Amino acid sequence: MEPAAAIVDARGIVMGWSEGAQGLTGYPAEEAVGRPVRELLAEEVPPGPVAALVGTVVLRHRDGSTVTVPLRACAVLGENGAPDGFVLTAESPGGPERTVAGQAFQQGSMAMSVLDTRLRYLRLNDVACQAMGVAEESLLGRYFPETVEDSEHGRGFLRHLRQVAETGRPVRYESFMGAPALNREHAWGIEMWPVRDPSGELTGVALAAFDSNEQYWARRRLALLNEAAATIGTTLDVVRTAEELVEILVPQFADFATVDLLDWVLGADEPPVVTNDGIVLRRVAHGSVTEGTPEAAVQLGEVDVYPASSTPARAMREGRAVLGQAGEPDLMRWVAERNARSPKGRAYRRRAHSMLAVPLRARGIMLGVAVGVRMGQPEDYTADDAVFAEELASRAAVCIDNARRFARERRTAVALQHSLLPRGLPGQAAVEVAHRYLPSRSRAGIGGDWFDAIPLSGGRVGLVVGDVVGHGIQSSATMGRLRTAVRTLADVDLPPDELLTHLDDLVSHPAMDDDGGEVPELGATCLYAVYDPVSRRLTLAAAGHLAPAVVLPGGTPQLVTMTPGPPLGVGGLPFEATELELPEGSVVALYTDGLVEDRDRDVDHATAQLCRALTAPTGTLEDLADMVLKAVLPEQPEDDVALLLARTRALGADRVATWDVTSDPAHVAATRQAATEQLAAWGLQEAAFVTELVVSELVTNAIRYGQPPIQLRLIRDQALICEVSDGSSTSPHLRRALAYDEGGRGLMLVAQLTQRWGSRQTSGGKTIWAEQPLPG
Repeated sequence: MEPAAAIVDARGIVMGWSEGAQGLTGYPAEEAVGRPVRELLAEEVPPGPVAALVGTVVLRHRDGSTVTVPLRACAVLGENGAPDGFVLTAESPGGPERTVAGQAFQQGSMAMSVLDTRLRYLRLNDVACQAMGVAEESLLGRYFPETVEDSEHGRGFLRHLRQVAETGRPVRYESFMGAPALNREHAWGIEMWPVRDPSGELTGVALAAFDSNEQYWARRRLALLNEAAATIGTTLDVVRTAEELVEILVPQFADFATVDLLDWVLGADEPPVVTNDGIVLRRVAHGSVTEGTPEAAVQLGEVDVYPASSTPARAMREGRAVLGQAGEPDLMRWVAERNARSPKGRAYRRRAHSMLAVPLRARGIMLGVAVGVRMGQPEDYTADDAVFAEELASRAAVCIDNARRFARERRTAVALQHSLLPRGLPGQAAVEVAHRYLPSRSRAGIGGDWFDAIPLSGGRVGLVVGDVVGHGIQSSATMGRLRTAVRTLADVDLPPDELLTHLDDLVSHPAMDDDGGEVPELGATCLYAVYDPVSRRLTLAAAGHLAPAVVLPGGTPQLVTMTPGPPLGVGGLPFEATELELPEGSVVALYTDGLVEDRDRDVDHATAQLCRALTAPTGTLEDLADMVLKAVLPEQPEDDVALLLARTRALGADRVATWDVTSDPAHVAATRQAATEQLAAWGLQEAAFVTELVVSELVTNAIRYGQPPIQLRLIRDQALICEVSDGSSTSPHLRRALAYDEGGRGLMLVAQLTQRWGSRQTSGGKTIWAEQPLPG
């Protein structure tokens, strides 16, 4: 159709009318010429376009409809130079462009539009019409808000248009909005700029919208990968790590997502070989945009068997992401199988149109599979999505494998530690004991905390608590070596300060590795205490360890004032022993630093809590141990915790008998007789024969080989204990007497007739002791 043209005189009367004008408005020339041009307008023209001689006008069609067209006026000058009339020209909407510039605009690869200052459409190119889903004729002259839905994106677009129209400054931004013809969300890079006439006056607003969907989704995927790096693997828990992967996938990448793992990942078995048969997987995490995850046919913790032809099984077998789209057999089989297994989720699965399964593989080991399904999101998964999913899954798989390795090492360390710690402390006459050990649940792993109660000669007991520096299997192994060393040193009855000195030497001397290099022991702290129920005295020394708390009967708790030595392994510094007398019924609390120290607690405040908890009224020492942990520990301790409680007992004068012995062999018989009489007073006549022999041999040896003063002591405890002390520090030893030797058989007889025997050094010499069980 040719352009429409009309001639109007200075009074606004139509003087000429072209065939194009007749085709545009429906009025023939005989009906248009001579009429005021205002009668052909459906709406009043604003002052701006009139002054600019260009703009959009709404014409009245002969059939009663309206036609919106861009109109341009050209003045016809008279003799005096003043306008005598105007030539009006207009292009028919939708008509072919006649100029190269117009054709370039119409055929541009980006959506382009022109609006007047009132934000009414003047022109749209073909791409803009395709995006809007309507023809240009139905948009020309319409106000922009009338052509878009009232949404956040539409309001933002209108706000920017008004900004350009009001300020005359260009605007550039990116918008993620719907495209009606595309029926899905789309990313656009939008640029708006003012249009001015030769005089510089603003006459309209032009805009161009670039399709930036690919760039937008590439940035989104990169942002998701960055988010995954920060949020996946925050704990060393396999299930929680799988849940974090699902939280990344839903709702940004999938409407429904699952993570299924091979059973061995959650246990201690070795990985199986992935075969062409069905794969058995356990559901550990799933999520959905719909509350309650109704799409899930397999519940958390349940096992599912994936046929070899299924998308997840193919992904695991082929080691790559596998796509399934609507109408394809794989997706249809998945929906049908899920519907049969869980019919209540049928309505949600009906909308599934795209599936992506990606294997979870780390360090060459197959762990499981992650599946994403799109239902509400209109876009199908693409090859770019598959590449992104493989990258995301590889990162998540490393985190899952790290958690699996940590769990395996933790199980090993816990098993090792429990095998090295005492499973049950034997009953002690000297003290009543209760103990607790809580392994750390932090990602640092199991520490090297330990405790022990060691029966000593003379009815005494050794109490030990220690803490190896670091965490993991090496710390547990070091703890085992130190615990064994303490028991060995305690067995020779070393006092606490000397025992720690020998233990420090052991830690200071490095071991040798397989290559001949030195491997130093890990540093440690230790507290060793010896309690004597006869004297009711507690002797203790510490190597960098926290002082114990003591609660006297009816008294207030307090920390023992002592001089802590350096931690084990420092070497070169002495350890000092502290001694205090305790009334019967006193409670001594030995503990490791995990009970009162961590980065979120003040150690003084936690120690005060411990002291208060020790005074709580409880029925048993076991109840008190539980109450202490409940009162002092946070919900998730950061370090291992060892607690050893001991309530002291005393052996009164009725259970101990002591005699000073003259250093004369003639007094051995009188001493033996005194011991026999004491046994009769205790009702232990059945033990008289062995006791007479032991007393006779030990006292005779003390007189013959030892030095005064000599003392005999009998203790009736859980066993009958015979002790002979003298002023010599020379320890006896067993020897094999020859057939014709007159002596040398005494200690051999003592060793054969008693349950156990030994010697210990004292400040004034030595003590030889022997124990025998009490008669039935």
